[in-house]
Amino acid sequence: MDNRFLVTPPPHVFGNTTTRKIMLDVIIALTPAAIAGAWFFGARVVLVYVCTIAACVASEKLARMVMKREDTIDDLSAVVTGLLLAMNLPPAIELWKAIVGGAAAIVIVKQLFGGIGNNFMNPALAARVILLTSWGESMMAFHEPMTDAVSSATPMALAKTFFQAGAFPAGAPSYLDLFLGNVAGCIGETSALALLIGGVYLLARKVISWEIPAAFIGSAAIMAWVLGGHKGLMNGDPLYHVLGGGLILGALFMATDYSTSPITRKGKLIMGLGCGVLTVVIRLYTGYTEGVSFAIIIMNVATPLIDRYTVPKVFGGEKVNG
Repeated sequence: MDNRFLVTPPPHVFGNTTTRKIMLDVIIALTPAAIAGAWFFGARVVLVYVCTIAACVASEKLARMVMKREDTIDDLSAVVTGLLLAMNLPPAIELWKAIVGGAAAIVIVKQLFGGIGNNFMNPALAARVILLTSWGESMMAFHEPMTDAVSSATPMALAKTFFQAGAFPAGAPSYLDLFLGNVAGCIGETSALALLIGGVYLLARKVISWEIPAAFIGSAAIMAWVLGGHKGLMNGDPLYHVLGGGLILGALFMATDYSTSPITRKGKLIMGLGCGVLTVVIRLYTGYTEGVSFAIIIMNVATPLIDRYTVPKVFGGEKVNG
C-alpha cells in the first residue's frame, strides 16, 4: 500500500516561462513605439512615462501592503501597465492626471479584483477611459508632431470627416506619415512601423498568438471599407483606419492580454472579430473619433461568456446549459 501513485489534475507540462519574463518581453516590444513617441512629441513624454510607471508601481506596492498580500512588483506587470497607459495618453497630458490614471489602473481595476490574472478588463485601457470621461478636454488635446501646435486633426478625426463629407481635408497626412508616425495622436499609437516591429518580436517569442491581432485588424479593415465611405457601401478607406489611431497598438498589445482574453483559438478569433467591428462602429456612429479602448473593454467583459461556449467540455463533465 506504500507504493501509491499521486494523481493530480492536468496540465502536467511545466516550463521555465514566468510572468516576469513575459512582461520583460512586452517592455522590450513596446520600446520602439516608446522611442518613436519621444522622437515625434518631444522629451516631455518621457516624464509621462516616468509618472505613469511610478504611479503604477507605487500603487501596487501600497495596495499589496494594505491588503496584507505578497508583494508582486517584481513581476513587472505594473511597469507594463504604466507604460501602456502612457502610450494611450496625449503628449501634453497634465502629469498629475497621468499619476491619477496609473493609481486607478492598479488599485481599482487590478488589485481590488485580486491582482494579476484576476482583473476583468485591461487596467491601462480602463484607466484611459476613466481619464477620458473625467477630463475629456485634456484627453482630446492632441499636438502636431515636433511642434507645440494643438491639433484636433488626428487621423481618425479626418477619417470621420471623410465618412461625413466624402473627402479628406487639404493637407491630410499621407499613408507614409501614418506608417512612420508623423501625425497627431496619443504618445504611443501613431507609429505603425514601431508597433509592428514590437508585434513581430512578441509573435517570434510566442508571447502572443496571431488570432486576436489578425481578426481585430482584418475585421476592422473590412468594416471600414464597407461602412466608412460617404453615402454608400464599400467605398471606405480601410488603410486609413488600420494605420491611424490606436488600432495596431490595441490589437497587438492590449486585446491580447492573457487575463482578459479568451483561452481557445475559436474564442480568440471571436474576441478579435468583436473588437474590430465595435471599433469601427464607435468611430463612425458615435461622438468619439476613436473606439479601440471601448471596444476592447466591452470584449473583455464578454470574455467569460466566450470561454463558456468555446472551451471544450472536460471528458465526463456535464453539458453546458444554454
